[in-house]
Amino acid sequence: MPGKSKNTSHSGSDSAPSPARKTTRPASSSSEPEKAASVPVRKVSAVPAGDTLDLIGDKPKRARVKPGSAPAPLATPPPAPAPAPIVKKEVLSLIDDAKPKVRRPTGMGPLTPLSGVVAAPPAPLEELAPFLPPPPVPPAEVPAALGHEEEPDDPKVIVIKPPIIVRDLADRMGIKVFVLIKDLMELDIFANPSVSIEPDTAVKVCEKHGFTFEREKREKGSGFHKVEEVIAAPVAPVVEPEETLKPRAPIITFMGHVDHGKTSLIDAIRSSRVTAGEAGGITQGVSAYSVEHKGGHITILDTPGHAAFTAMRARGAMVTDIVVLVVAADDGIMPQTKEAIAHAKAAGVKIVVAMNKCDLASADFDKVKRQMQENDLTPEDWGGDVIALPVSATKKIGIDELLESTLLEAELLELRANPKAACRAMVIESRIEPGKGPTATIIPQTGTLRIGTAFICGPHYGKVKSMIDDRGRPVKEAGPATPVEVTGFSSIPNVGDELVQMDSERDAKKLSEERTSGERAGKLAAPKRASLESLFADMKGSERKSLRLILKTDAQGSLEAIVAQLKLIKSDKVGIDFVLSGVGPITESDVILASASNAIIVGFTTKVETKAVKAIKAEGVQVKLYSIIYELLDQMEEAMLGLLDPLTREKIVGHAQVKQVFKIQRGRAGGCVVTDGKLIRNARARVLRGKQAIYDGGFQTLRRFTDDVAEVRNGMECGVRLGDFNEYEINDVIECYELEKIAQSL
Repeated sequence: MPGKSKNTSHSGSDSAPSPARKTTRPASSSSEPEKAASVPVRKVSAVPAGDTLDLIGDKPKRARVKPGSAPAPLATPPPAPAPAPIVKKEVLSLIDDAKPKVRRPTGMGPLTPLSGVVAAPPAPLEELAPFLPPPPVPPAEVPAALGHEEEPDDPKVIVIKPPIIVRDLADRMGIKVFVLIKDLMELDIFANPSVSIEPDTAVKVCEKHGFTFEREKREKGSGFHKVEEVIAAPVAPVVEPEETLKPRAPIITFMGHVDHGKTSLIDAIRSSRVTAGEAGGITQGVSAYSVEHKGGHITILDTPGHAAFTAMRARGAMVTDIVVLVVAADDGIMPQTKEAIAHAKAAGVKIVVAMNKCDLASADFDKVKRQMQENDLTPEDWGGDVIALPVSATKKIGIDELLESTLLEAELLELRANPKAACRAMVIESRIEPGKGPTATIIPQTGTLRIGTAFICGPHYGKVKSMIDDRGRPVKEAGPATPVEVTGFSSIPNVGDELVQMDSERDAKKLSEERTSGERAGKLAAPKRASLESLFADMKGSERKSLRLILKTDAQGSLEAIVAQLKLIKSDKVGIDFVLSGVGPITESDVILASASNAIIVGFTTKVETKAVKAIKAEGVQVKLYSIIYELLDQMEEAMLGLLDPLTREKIVGHAQVKQVFKIQRGRAGGCVVTDGKLIRNARARVLRGKQAIYDGGFQTLRRFTDDVAEVRNGMECGVRLGDFNEYEINDVIECYELEKIAQSL
């Protein structure tokens, strides 16, 4: 009966089915379920189209099916013994007469077993090749160029190709990432799992956990190697093609003796008040200006006339085209004027003589021309080629004639430059500006300097941040012969260095590092070895006193000039040691350095920072500020003289001869007669025996009869006892002398 069959299949009778046997409800709507006893089947659930069943587990597993192919039918395992192991990811081919799978609607019960469905045997691997992934390549066959690392035989050896990621290193060591990060924190390295660390750091953390870290080793000629980039130094300027050259403004340098009116003459040309701003009425640095006269531009350099600025005038002559030699008509050619003539001739530039102060009654033009002739400068009206013009800066006489003459000389020189070439400029002056950092006054000689241009200047590099012209106006570019103040240097450049344009700031920095390391190697190379003569010289020099200075100035040119002038003070007895010399204000660190080195701080046209003032009071350091170079040089020479110990010289006061030796309570004394001069109680004396000194000391006793006296004059008798000397003999000579101090000279 149907009811009995149903109860039998679900009851717990003696003939209970095995665990592998299960029944399913028929998919049809028939009320009589059919007893499934012939073929045991597994309970399956609806499978979407394109899926197949995993015959090992109960979960459906999606298989890869070619596009356009029919979905694979369902299959059940036979009751026979288990088939051969199925390869992972292997696709089984099912029988052709299986019915296609149908998606089961929601809420339906289990599917009825498919009669006659059996598992197909595994398909050959050749037929499944299109569906299988490519076989893995053995590690030994991976080329080295792909960057794979060969695993070392020792599991305690770790080889990782840089970059060494924290997470990868922790995985290779078999530890947690946070443990490795903790180890790095102990080394003061704060990292996260995704950052890289240095090989040296990896070595330390590996050793802590018992591992050995080795850098990747490649065979010779294998792998990718980075080619080291070499930055070539800028070469000398090449000759530009004629079609690229354009006329440029002439660079004119005003030279001459101090107080002959150079700056006043430029003041008249520029209609400004430059001289009023100079301390003491003399120029302390090189200034560059640009003026316009009748449509033509002129670049003017004003150089100091004092002897201390010889080097600065020499640099000015090397960048100039025409030298205007300013000579006072009443004084004539002076020593510094002769130096300026020598610099101009050495540079091979044209000379124009401006006979200034022509409005004075004492002006003597013939005297100036005779002196010019003596210095191989023949005036035009004397048959030569040197223009000599009378001018007056105060009355503004001859100013136009002077400018026209210089422009005429410039036309004859045919001054031209290529404004589109790579910029090359000369540093005229350098200093540290508050709020701007290192700045320099430069004059391009060729090319155009623009904002953002990378450059190399001696051992320093930089990128142009800003440019200001001679009137304080910001500009974006500066062509040939245009003076500008440039900011953006890595450090203060040296006056006279050449600024050369570079392709990028990176290249400029690379070249700067090479030049800096080269200079450092040159200083360290070939050390001077000690010799017997040098040891003797060092022993002699150890007694030499020195004036220790910390020198700070407002400009590099002034610094070089003062150092050079102080070094001209030659002395074998005392010298000057520059503990520090630099550009900028006097800082707190300068005061601390002066205190530690027992030095004096000297400032020239510079200031003292607020923090340094407190340090000066606390450390007790002496700071001397000057605005005129004469005062600085004179006081430094006086300070050097003050370091010298005065010379001590003996002055013979008198002589006495021993006539008799007396025995006294505490020794012996000599009875003497003063033969010349006198004996002084507070002086010193020596005992001469046969012109040989046998004792030298002070008077212990000087008496006349029983009285102590201060002195005994010529022809008088006295008793003498010197120190603890007791070996007086008759006819010994007592020589009395005094020590007097004489000031030394350098």
